Amino acid sequence: MDMPYGSAPLPVWERPEPRPRAAPVPLSRAKIAATAIRIADAQGLEGLSVRKLAKELGVGPMRLYDYVANRSELLDLMVDAVYARIAEADEHTGWRATLLAVVHRTREVALEHEWFVDLLGARPHLGPHALAVGESTAAALSRAPGVRGIEDLQRAVGALNAFLVGALRREITERRTARSTGTDVSDWQAALGPYLTRMLDTGRYPTVARLVVDGAHLDAAETFHHTLVTILSGITGRRDP
Repeated sequence: MDMPYGSAPLPVWERPEPRPRAAPVPLSRAKIAATAIRIADAQGLEGLSVRKLAKELGVGPMRLYDYVANRSELLDLMVDAVYARIAEADEHTGWRATLLAVVHRTREVALEHEWFVDLLGARPHLGPHALAVGESTAAALSRAPGVRGIEDLQRAVGALNAFLVGALRREITERRTARSTGTDVSDWQAALGPYLTRMLDTGRYPTVARLVVDGAHLDAAETFHHTLVTILSGITGRRDP
């Protein structure tokens, strides 16, 4: 493995592809990542292993280690392949339109690859496509009216990322739960409705009662969009110390 500084290995994105060999099955990091993504889409990250991936590719497991040093590098390649799709979001001149496009594209892709949310926030994503998405997001936020310096920008990026990770994890967790239990929202509400009604009738939770009884039942996409717009509006507004 190439070593750039002392004993520290080069990141997988900076190491050259292994030289092609005379083998029945040609390999590349892109092909390995795409196959791993298909497995994870069908079986989750817990169903992904180097041995299973090698079998799907029709090669021996040891051959994969010419391309990735370990499972962590494999996950890095998969994550950056997903970011490559996020980077395809439509380009806009305005900062707000840019952020809306990038964030909605992120949700769209995450719903297609649910395992992606399991790796959000776990560690920095530093692949070239992840950096491109990060640059687009940070550059757009830096042009927002309420962002006046680097500290404002750091807080704005942090707030947006916190919303994105939390919202996506919640939505996908609900989808997984519905699939694993066979219970959708209406079933859950029917099962717990009598209990919740008794609790709200005590009068101890008037604000919760308003939310339950009078609140609009928005779908996931609409809720995601409205919360995103609220956060962006907050970033542009005045924040007193």
